[in-house]
Amino acid sequence: MNPDGHKPDSIDVSAEFALGRRLQILTIVWNVGEVFVTVTLGLMSGSLALVAFGLDSLIEVFTSTVVLWHMDPDEKSHNPSRDRRAQRLVAVAFALLALSLVVASTRALLVHIEPDSSSLGVAYLAATAAVMLGLAHLKRRTGSRLGNSVFLAEAKMTQIDAYLATGILLALLLNGLWGMWWADPLAAGGIAVVAASEASSGFRNRD
Repeated sequence: MNPDGHKPDSIDVSAEFALGRRLQILTIVWNVGEVFVTVTLGLMSGSLALVAFGLDSLIEVFTSTVVLWHMDPDEKSHNPSRDRRAQRLVAVAFALLALSLVVASTRALLVHIEPDSSSLGVAYLAATAAVMLGLAHLKRRTGSRLGNSVFLAEAKMTQIDAYLATGILLALLLNGLWGMWWADPLAAGGIAVVAASEASSGFRNRD
């Protein structure tokens, strides 16, 4: 991305926008499936972490939808007011994610909720972490080439989704192998701090 935030002249803007839309559509499709799979597995195993992760995926669907709304090859649609609205919506999504994780992790610590082992959940979280990390990398590259701050902000949400999947995966393994039940809510709490930081940054930079 150029220092002034404009797109480099050497790229094919239409192709980059088309790639960006495909990445967002793929993110939406994966996360819709993620909601059903992880919530179902969480209810079957009694794992609050898996259920919470599935519900958090709804926020990723929301942010990807916001970016699709914001993206348009027509430069006239990219006015400052439209950019601020999109950035504000993404920041709100980060804040909601942070709040939901704080509530879930605090409750789990207070009432001593121990997630049960779920081999299918572990496998799916591993796949999700890999897919989301790959998507986040491609989104950062595309957003940088386009100089699109909203796209880059949503890429951070995708990366946080990958970190959350990894954290819950490790927590489930630690609890299953060594009975460390508290690792699950602590992992979620750590991700909440990152999400809250991104929300704060988004609100500060929206103007």
